[in-house]
Amino acid sequence: MAVSDQSLLRQAAAAAAGGQQYPAATLYLVATPIGNLADLSLRAIHLLGLVDALACEDTRQGGSLLRHLGLHKPLIAVHQHNEREGSAGVVARLAAGERVAYASDAGTPAISDPGAVLVQEVVAAGYRVLPLPGPSSAATALSVAGDTAATSFAFVGFLPTKAGERRTVLQAVLAVEGQSQVLFEAPHRIEDLIALLADLAPARRVTVGRELTKQFETVHTAEAATLPAWLAADAQRQRGEFVLVLHAATPLAAADDDLPAEALRVLALLVAELPLKQAVALAAQITGAPRNQLYNAGLKLKRGGDE
Repeated sequence: MAVSDQSLLRQAAAAAAGGQQYPAATLYLVATPIGNLADLSLRAIHLLGLVDALACEDTRQGGSLLRHLGLHKPLIAVHQHNEREGSAGVVARLAAGERVAYASDAGTPAISDPGAVLVQEVVAAGYRVLPLPGPSSAATALSVAGDTAATSFAFVGFLPTKAGERRTVLQAVLAVEGQSQVLFEAPHRIEDLIALLADLAPARRVTVGRELTKQFETVHTAEAATLPAWLAADAQRQRGEFVLVLHAATPLAAADDDLPAEALRVLALLVAELPLKQAVALAAQITGAPRNQLYNAGLKLKRGGDE
């Protein structure tokens, strides 16, 4: 994707000419592709052409990205081992009136990547921080999971590496109701995580995202009990970067006939006209009935009572 003729830079400049301002003495957080370089936004390309320096988690990665764009900028290493010290160099450049961009190795900075300390230090020094949104493996996995039972989501990231702590934390995550839970995992631990999920929550639906946006991208959704066999069926499935979405737990609520008749009547009317989550939320507000019971009753209504 080398841009020897600067065509992408010209397109980016044209796309950004609609009045967006990029003030000096500002840190810009730039989301970068998680695998496919074509996912870099025109706005990000334009901004990278404007900044005076690029702070990055890995200067090799940052330098490679700039070369693909035909750009040459000073690079500042800001990673998990030197984030406070590296932040001082960024603040010094901002004090001189420069624009500085920050990019982690892939995705959106400060989401299981360095960046949070840098933001904190820059704000404390009195300078602005502006985000340029873009690729995020967590959002990418959530979008393709199709978790219709979830009313919200939580980002868990990497679980502890010690077996006991790992089990305890995962049990707590699995106990949360109504949320999609996003986990990251390294290839050398994916087999253990899948086995643990199958043990603790065999009926829970899980979406496994592997190498998202890359050549060998895989998205597989199934009950946790089936995942160890699926993983073992092809050695390639254990390679690469993993994002897992644990689908929302649907509680074993009290029987539907414990719901007041009026609550069931209201629910039935709403379910006939609205998406399930919206119908349940409104029915709970109108009748005061427990949301979990309404949700299970609504599922049965949507399925025509075939359970």
